[in-house]
Amino acid sequence: MNCKEALPLIHEYLDGDLPKSETLHLKEHLIACQVCNTRFKQLEKTDAMVRMLPSIQVPDTLTAQIMSGLPPMKKKNSWTEWVRRHPAVSVSIVFGAVMFGSYVSMWDDEKSLMVQGSNLQDVVIQGDTVIVPQGHTVNGDLVVKRGELKVEGDVTGNVVVIDGTVNLASTAHISGEVKQVDEALGWVWYKLGEFVGKMTH
Repeated sequence: MNCKEALPLIHEYLDGDLPKSETLHLKEHLIACQVCNTRFKQLEKTDAMVRMLPSIQVPDTLTAQIMSGLPPMKKKNSWTEWVRRHPAVSVSIVFGAVMFGSYVSMWDDEKSLMVQGSNLQDVVIQGDTVIVPQGHTVNGDLVVKRGELKVEGDVTGNVVVIDGTVNLASTAHISGEVKQVDEALGWVWYKLGEFVGKMTH
C-alpha cells in the first residue's frame, strides 16, 4: 500500500466505516510509514476534538432563513429559451429578416428603368416608356421596373410592373396575369415569390 491509497482509508477508519480486512493493511502501512502515521495522529486528534464539542440544535427554519437571505434567482428570458428550443425556426426568421432588409434596400437603390424578359426584340423603349406595339408578340414573362408599360400587342406570359404604370390598349392580349407592385412591401413579396420559384424549379 502506498501513501496515496492510505489517506482515504484513514478517513474511513476514523469514521468507523473501514472493513476489518483493510484495517489490518492500513495499520501495517502506518507502522512502516512515519509520514502517514503523523498524519493519522493529527487527524485522530482533530476528530476527537470535534466529537467533544457540545451538540448544537439547529432550528427547523434555518433552511428557509438561508434561502431568504440569498439574492433572487434571475428569471430565464422566455424568448431566449424559445430560440434555444426552436433553432430551425429561429434561423428561418433571421433569414427572412435579412432577405426583407436586402429587398427593401434594393427597392430604395434602384432608380432607373429596367426591363426583364426572355424575348425582348419586339419591345420598343422610348425614355421611361416600354411599348409592346400592335401586331408584335412578346413570348414569356415581361417585367418593367420604374417605368410605364404600354401593351398594344400580345404577351404570352405574365406582366409585372414595379413602381410604375401599365396601360393596356383594346388590341392588347395577355395570356398570363397582370401584376402591379407599387410599395416596398409588395416588392418584397414579389421578390420572395421569385426566390421561392427559383428554388422549386
